[in-house]
Amino acid sequence: MSEFGDQRRRLAAAMERRDAWPARSAWIRQAVDALPRDLFAPQRLWRWNGQAYLPVDRRTDAEQWAAEVYGDPDAAAVTQVTDGRPSSSLSCQAVVVDMLDSLQVEPGHRVLELGTGTGWNAALLAFRAGRRQVTSVELDPALAAAALQRLDAVDAQVAVEIGDGEAGWPPRAQYDLVMSTYAVPSVPWAWVAQTRPGGRIVTPWGRLGHVALTVAEDGKSATGWVQGLAQFMPPRGTRADRDFSQVRGTDPVDDERPYERDIGPLRDDWNLRFALRVALPDVHITVAADADGLNAWLHDSKSSWASLSALGGGTTVAHQGGPRRLADELDKAWDTWLDQDMPDVYDYGLTVEPDHQYAWAHDAKTGPRWPLNGE
Repeated sequence: MSEFGDQRRRLAAAMERRDAWPARSAWIRQAVDALPRDLFAPQRLWRWNGQAYLPVDRRTDAEQWAAEVYGDPDAAAVTQVTDGRPSSSLSCQAVVVDMLDSLQVEPGHRVLELGTGTGWNAALLAFRAGRRQVTSVELDPALAAAALQRLDAVDAQVAVEIGDGEAGWPPRAQYDLVMSTYAVPSVPWAWVAQTRPGGRIVTPWGRLGHVALTVAEDGKSATGWVQGLAQFMPPRGTRADRDFSQVRGTDPVDDERPYERDIGPLRDDWNLRFALRVALPDVHITVAADADGLNAWLHDSKSSWASLSALGGGTTVAHQGGPRRLADELDKAWDTWLDQDMPDVYDYGLTVEPDHQYAWAHDAKTGPRWPLNGE
C-alpha cells in the first residue's frame, strides 16, 4: 500500500473542498483510495523549473517526488519528456475523476482505453467494470510494459496491447465504453464503429476540454456535450507545432493597424478561449503581460501570424503577416461569440459521422455549426 498517506489525504481533501468528487459516481473515490497514484508513478518524474524539465527521482528526493505525484487537483505529474517536451503524464486527479464520471462505467461493461500511460486510469476502470473487462492500447512499447507490471501488481487483469490508439482495438470490439486519455483534433471513426449502439465515448478534444458522445441506435453517428475544461497532451508521436517565432520569421509586416479591443478576456475568460478554439481550430493564441500591458501572439503553425502589442497608455497595435489575417479572424470569431450570447463551455458539443464531424452550440440539430478539421 502507499507510503504517502498524508499527501493522499491532502489531495483528497482539496478535491472535497471544491466538490470535485461526483455524487453520482461514489465508486470513483473508493477506487482512488484503493489504487493510490504513487503506485503507478515511475521512479523518475520531471518538474518544470521555468526554463526546462528537470528530473525528480524518488530514490534521492522522495519528498519532492511525492509533491509532483500529489500536487493540487489540477496538477499532472510529467512521466516522460521527449525532445524537451512532455510526452506522457500521470494525469491530474480532478480531470481523471471528471472523465470517469462522464463515462458512466457500470460493473460488467466492456471498456476500451486508448493511451495506457502509467496504467492508473486503466486500473480505476477495472475497479468498476471488473477484471478482464478492460482493454488498454499504448503506442510506446516501453510504457506499455511498465504499465502492465503495475497493473499486474494490483491484480487489475487489464489487457494491455501495443498499437496506435487511432485504430482502436478491433479484435475485442464491440465495446460498451471507449475512453481516450489524450487529446484529438477530431474523433477517429474507428472508435465509433467499435462501440455498440447506445455506448459511450469520452475523449479530450482540441486539447482544451473533453466530450462525452453517445453512439446512435443505428450506429451511424455519435453526438454529445462538452463535459469540462482541461488541457491535454496530443497523441504520442504527433509532430511538435512550430512556435510563433518560427512562423513569424524575419519577413516584413504585411499589415499594421490600431487594435481597439481589450485583450484581457483572451487571458482570463475560458469560455471565450474555448469558443475561439472551436471557431479557429488551427490558431494558437498566447497572452502575456509586460510593463506596457497585455500582449497576444497568434499563429497557425504554418505561415500566418499576428501580434497584438501593448505600447503603454492603453494603446495596442496589431501586426499581421502571411496569407491569412489572423487578427481579423480573431475579431470575427470573437464578435460571433458575442452575437450568440456568449455560450459557455457546456453549451458546446460534437457530432461525429463516418465522413464528417462538426462542433455545435446550444443544439446539435439547429444550433450554429463549425466543421472539424485535423490539425
